[in-house]
Amino acid sequence: MDAAVIRDYLPLYREAALLTLRLGLLGILLSIVVGLFCAAVQFLKIPVLQLLAKIYIELSRNTPLLVQLFFIYYGLPKIGIKTDPAVCGVAGLTFLGGSYMAEAFRSGLESIPRIQEESAVSLGMTRLQAIRHVILPQAVSVSIPAFVANVIFLLKETSVFSAVSLMDLMFTAKDLIGLYYDTTEALFLLVVFYLLILLPVSILGTVVEKKVRYAGFGT
Repeated sequence: MDAAVIRDYLPLYREAALLTLRLGLLGILLSIVVGLFCAAVQFLKIPVLQLLAKIYIELSRNTPLLVQLFFIYYGLPKIGIKTDPAVCGVAGLTFLGGSYMAEAFRSGLESIPRIQEESAVSLGMTRLQAIRHVILPQAVSVSIPAFVANVIFLLKETSVFSAVSLMDLMFTAKDLIGLYYDTTEALFLLVVFYLLILLPVSILGTVVEKKVRYAGFGT
């Protein structure tokens, strides 16, 4: 392990980590939007949209992110739709993450007994009010562990962005190993920077889970 090599590589890894984090967080935010929409469609049993949501979820969850990226980056240009690597990475992560988020949110919603919604409606609430004030607070607390696990999973999945020439952490490590053969130092920094990204998310997720463990959002 050469400390001088590690010091020289640090700026490259810092830039790669910022790119990885920026694209990863954007993809996760869009995944949450897609997931909430699909979960709501399935929970409310909206005709046609419910079927489309199920097809999307099965297609997304049963194909690797790498294949999805290849389809977006190399396949779509055949029909005139071209994307740059950053857009491709975010789109692929959103496509994959949306299905996982949808299942996490759906399971949270469906874990709440229907009798609670019916009771709220019988007390004078509209269905939307019942969902907002009675169902959602409990569903959120149930969904937190799966949500945090999905966030960590999606951040780790950014490691395949290198396949479409994005200068992320994995691309940087492979590039440096190929150029200078400093395998030990390059892999050490790769592990360190992924830990710096993922460990705070894991710790924050644990804290949030404890805070919202009960339906009343804490004790």
